[in-house]
Amino acid sequence: MERKYIESSMILSIGYDFQQAILEIEFKSNGQVWQYFDVPEYLWYEMESTSSVGKFFHANIKGTFAEYRVG
Repeated sequence: MERKYIESSMILSIGYDFQQAILEIEFKSNGQVWQYFDVPEYLWYEMESTSSVGKFFHANIKGTFAEYRVG
């Protein structure tokens, strides 16, 4: 999945697979990449346009969607 680099103290890059509704996040602290499943497209658009991606992640993604560590 192609990810784009963002300005965040916690997240290095984010990507989204529109066909499978998978959000992919690369974290700065440990370089790990996680995928989050069945994430609605509207949340992707909100996430990529928010002023704080880390806060958005904690409020809307973490603990809400099934996740899998890929790297």
